[in-house]
Amino acid sequence: MSTFTSSLPEDLLQALALKAKELSVPKNTLIERALRIYLEQLNRAAYLKSYKQMASDTDLQMLAEEGMVDYFTQLEEE
Repeated sequence: MSTFTSSLPEDLLQALALKAKELSVPKNTLIERALRIYLEQLNRAAYLKSYKQMASDTDLQMLAEEGMVDYFTQLEEE
């Protein structure tokens, strides 16, 4: 595991220390969990944005519809 050093505002450090003590976990564990959750939320937001952009792309919709027609035709032939 790599070591990371950073500066944080004093109020945030105090809140971190209090919450870590309350949960009986080391501060670095709490930071790691919070960062993982935050990064996951950023990824989800990016996916949501890309899906919304795709929903308004008429070329992509036509391509998907053509694919569904081909798929349906294949199902009927079986």
